[in-house]
Amino acid sequence: MTDFTPEIVAFCCRHCAYSAADLAGGGRISYSPAVKIVELPCTGRANALEILHALEKGADGVAVAGCLPGTCHYIKGNTQAKHRVTHVKELLKTIGLEEHRARMINISAAMGAQFVVEITSFVDTIKTLGPSPLSGETRNTRTGSET
Repeated sequence: MTDFTPEIVAFCCRHCAYSAADLAGGGRISYSPAVKIVELPCTGRANALEILHALEKGADGVAVAGCLPGTCHYIKGNTQAKHRVTHVKELLKTIGLEEHRARMINISAAMGAQFVVEITSFVDTIKTLGPSPLSGETRNTRTGSET
């Protein structure tokens, strides 16, 4: 499916992942415009319901991107986020969706180029999986198309 452009939501912590994405942009290192970044004070704020809600509302994949292990500005928010993403992956498997539609990314603010590598890898994974079965109805409603 070469014409498929996935919709990706990336919940990014303000201190590291969002700054890394900003650094990539400032360095004119591009990544897919399909990635919609949602800035959070900390990835510890990303809960399982928000991740699942993003998928329900049409995202083909959801990344949670935060600080490197042991460097969270809020002590263990990134550790909590990792556990939540793992939990979401288990829920996705339980309901018959691919667990790879959710991913945790750990990155520092100085790793703009690595952010692009990680998010591009995630976009490629989602392209391989194809559109989310949950996103079809949402997309058709947005475009006015019928299935």
